[in-house]
Amino acid sequence: MTEVSSLTGRLLVATPALADPNFDRAVVLLLDHDEQGSLGVVLNRPTPVGVGDVLLPWAPLAGDPGVVFQGGPVALDSALGIAVIPGEDGPLGWRRVHGAIGLVDLETPPELLAAALGSLRIFAGYSGWGPGQLEAEVGEGAWYVVESEPGDVSFPDPQRLWRAVLRRQRSDLAMVATYPDDPSLN
Repeated sequence: MTEVSSLTGRLLVATPALADPNFDRAVVLLLDHDEQGSLGVVLNRPTPVGVGDVLLPWAPLAGDPGVVFQGGPVALDSALGIAVIPGEDGPLGWRRVHGAIGLVDLETPPELLAAALGSLRIFAGYSGWGPGQLEAEVGEGAWYVVESEPGDVSFPDPQRLWRAVLRRQRSDLAMVATYPDDPSLN
């Protein structure tokens, strides 16, 4: 069996060649990655549904734009909370994923986390890959794998996140940020 190097906490940035419409220009934060598979959330798919419409107690803590994000095509009837909490220790109801980024237990009373939260986003559903599936997609050129930053979780203009993440890369990858939305119009 091949050892899998964990990509937990890193970003998957969809390449222009990725044909799956679920991931067109998607930026996925990997929350878990090991030999059993991978799980993440798409950071740049806001929905028109307000957090208060589905999780009223969490609405005051959700960052702008205050809507639920579509985390992926799997289990759209479930919710995940992702929060950035600076410092060494996180409060009860929060589990560190990578750096200051962690998962919020949405069953926890929000007031237990309110003072510690740096930012919070709520995601409906998630993106998932079986064992070896993500590695195969990366090998086929479907995804760029890059480092995440805590600000990616709460990026103020989600539609611009794909370009912003690519633009900050210190390699030829930064040039991909200029790839046109519709190359046939070039």
